[in-house]
Amino acid sequence: MVSPSRSANDAPPSGRSQPSSLQHRHRWRRWPWLLGGAVSLLLGVVGVVLPLLPTTPFVLLAAFCFARGSERWEAWLLQHPRFGPMVRQWRASRAIPLRAKQMAWGMMAVSSLLSAWVMPVLKWVPALCCLCVGLWMWRLPTATAGAEPVTGDAPVPEQPADAQHEDSRQTGP
Repeated sequence: MVSPSRSANDAPPSGRSQPSSLQHRHRWRRWPWLLGGAVSLLLGVVGVVLPLLPTTPFVLLAAFCFARGSERWEAWLLQHPRFGPMVRQWRASRAIPLRAKQMAWGMMAVSSLLSAWVMPVLKWVPALCCLCVGLWMWRLPTATAGAEPVTGDAPVPEQPADAQHEDSRQTGP
């Protein structure tokens, strides 16, 4: 026997807005994001003291994962005194401060040399990974020093006086 189909606007028979199986499905979809965010944040924290791991990319990855997994963890990370400004500035301008770039490049160079000296085989793998991260950071814009963006829309810069009047000038005979 075929049951009659319900429209999308009909409420489930139990009176809830969603069946419990959908709520569990959404909960299970969040767990990988939370786990990925926690592992990334842990690697970022370890990267503060271990030169081979760069902190910034892992903290940004943790923010990406927490944004999809938990509003509470994302808010905590955004309010964190050490990592929050980095994430907020990245989201506002997609730029990394020059000092952070310089520190990351220096630490990755030292780490690559040390790992090449210590590793018995595949000595070039850490250097290749660091090179890829370094090239990715190099192509990103550099954030201005000390200017953390405020949430909301940034003000539109004014045009110079010459540019404002250039449109009204007519070029022709």
